[in-house]
Amino acid sequence: MTSENNIIISAEDLWKVYQLGKQEVNALREATFTIYQNEFVAIMGPSGSGKSTLMNIIGCLDTPTKGKYYLKKKLVSTLSDNELAFIRNREIGFVFQVFNLLPRATAFHNVEIPLIYKGARKKEREEKTKKALQMVEMTDRMNHRPSELSGGERQRVAIARALVNDPSLLLADEPTGNLDSKTGQEILSLFHKIHSEGNTIIIVTHDRDIAARAQRIIHLKDGRIIQDERKGGLT
Repeated sequence: MTSENNIIISAEDLWKVYQLGKQEVNALREATFTIYQNEFVAIMGPSGSGKSTLMNIIGCLDTPTKGKYYLKKKLVSTLSDNELAFIRNREIGFVFQVFNLLPRATAFHNVEIPLIYKGARKKEREEKTKKALQMVEMTDRMNHRPSELSGGERQRVAIARALVNDPSLLLADEPTGNLDSKTGQEILSLFHKIHSEGNTIIIVTHDRDIAARAQRIIHLKDGRIIQDERKGGLT
């Protein structure tokens, strides 16, 4: 339902300006949009369109130069770095093109790490880690290290790690970029499964085929939102 109570993200006139010597670069301009709970959104655009800048702001990795960004009705665009880190750890699960797994740790331990940072007790960590690995169909490989896993399996472990804290938002940056097309389609199908279980997902991509799998596509060009296309599936 697209009601006020179901708003996850509200962005109002977001700008990001970088100073390069005497030149100002507007990486993001006038971005205004709302994302609701359980939406599956693709942010799409060519290199230099501003999608990575927008992703960093949405993910609380950066703050806008101007404008307001609310995450679950909390104004986060004015928070300190420490406050942003706290929000990231509890509200956002990240999936990157490079899997960012610890090479010497098992799949289980890689998924468990966010819970250790959170200070969860051992029993809770074990239960949540097993549940997350089960969701991505990696229970039988949980004692393997990344070097013993295929690219698709490593990305599944990375997705489980992103889900283990029960985040409000799953944010994926080119999640199939390092995978062959068949494995990429399997990972996209996994995202659809995760979405069907009530999760809000934003995928940042330059690939039209990947974006076409989402319910909604926000198109960026030269730092501006030029189209916000809903394809149904949301009432």
